[in-house]
Amino acid sequence: MHARLIVSVSGIRDMTREAAMAFAAEMDRREVPLSLLVAPRLKGKYRLTDDPQTQQWLRERRESGDAIVLHGYDQAATRRRRAEFAALPKHEARLRLMAADRVMERVGLRTRLFAAPRWNASEGAMAALPDVGFRLAMGLTAVYDLERGTSQRSWVHGIGEGFRAEPWWCHALVLSAARTARRGGLLRLAISAAQLSRSGPHQALLDAIDLALFHEATPDTYRWEPLAPARAA
Repeated sequence: MHARLIVSVSGIRDMTREAAMAFAAEMDRREVPLSLLVAPRLKGKYRLTDDPQTQQWLRERRESGDAIVLHGYDQAATRRRRAEFAALPKHEARLRLMAADRVMERVGLRTRLFAAPRWNASEGAMAALPDVGFRLAMGLTAVYDLERGTSQRSWVHGIGEGFRAEPWWCHALVLSAARTARRGGLLRLAISAAQLSRSGPHQALLDAIDLALFHEATPDTYRWEPLAPARAA
């Protein structure tokens, strides 16, 4: 059974857009679609609503087959050293999700897929997601179908945004990704767009992707399959 390969990029904004675009072109040549993790607000007072070029590029990528995944609201730590959704109760998580959903709808990038910053969502956040209409949630160790109440266990192999980016880590990531690809199952590779401009992390991710393809992994995106309608008796 061949592995299923999902490659995601986070931290996409005005300052990282060119690196993300160049990487997307490399993936197009390999026929590997991307899952693009997008937050309406980021550090440095960045607002997606004020960045029409990034909006347009993201819309074009989705039209060509990439997936858009909501990646938090503003990624601000809600508690000391904790990622945005890591410790939120349900009510607070719901408010943030609703605010983010409204922004994404306004810029034509609404999605039913969610991955919390640093892949860390509290029980309250997970409980709030279906209330706001989300159907698929990606965590550090599993992908959750919120509609069906099922999950698929799979670790994120990441560089940047909570993951390390030193040479030894990049080397270990390539070896681990190759093992997962050989065994089959779901191989999830992730990188922050800021790391794509660094030759070491960039090359490590390309090596991991190429090894997965060598082992005949099937490129895919995060996606939710609608429930089949019940047949009439």
